[in-house]
Amino acid sequence: MKTVLQLSFRGSAYSGWQVQPNAVSVQKTVQDAVEAVLEHDVKLTGCSRTDAGVHANAYICHLDCEAHIPCDRLPYAISRLLPDDISVDRAWLADDDFHSRYSAKGKEYMYLIWNSRLKNVFYTDTALKWVHHIDIDAFNAVGSDFVGTHDFSAFMATHSKIKDTRRTVEYFRAERDGDFVRVYTAADGFLYNMVRIMVGTVLQSLSGRIKEPVADIIGSHDRSRAGCTVPAQGLYLNRVFY
Repeated sequence: MKTVLQLSFRGSAYSGWQVQPNAVSVQKTVQDAVEAVLEHDVKLTGCSRTDAGVHANAYICHLDCEAHIPCDRLPYAISRLLPDDISVDRAWLADDDFHSRYSAKGKEYMYLIWNSRLKNVFYTDTALKWVHHIDIDAFNAVGSDFVGTHDFSAFMATHSKIKDTRRTVEYFRAERDGDFVRVYTAADGFLYNMVRIMVGTVLQSLSGRIKEPVADIIGSHDRSRAGCTVPAQGLYLNRVFY
């Protein structure tokens, strides 16, 4: 059996999920706490990489062993050794063939926008501040072209070496809650920086800086025709589907 952990974390202080030399990562921070609790070395495998500054509401990772501590007690045992910006929220056992990354059928991301001319000092590193009013109906109309199976190479970081750039996006929609705008999107997989470029493209389309339809940008396969890569601070891994 394998032990599966569901984490939430605020990524502002970290270089991302994956262990990196000379940088503080979420993976290494959690792995150190798990090893202290279990009193032996472990290999902690995550469901995906995350960029520096990206957050998670439900990040899934697994250990290639069954913990000797019951799963209902494991989250507390590990979390008490973690900093305040990382929490283990759930733990459960899975079959030996489970893999947090390769067993995943898809992921949902949420991008959080503080849509106001005024500051929100509590969200300076956990949301994008966007001063121009966002018309939700217009946002969703522009972004509807993302839905479906497409070659998303125009919405991938230029230095990415991924060869297969076709992905199936299930939905891309925004919702308003006061001055907060939350953009939700789910797909069978995402390219490097894909969600952030998608959000940036729609925002720049609404502001008039991008004139052509999203469908034409997708068909061009040309990164230079898509919008900006919005900052990592607003991005949250929201759910992983198995």
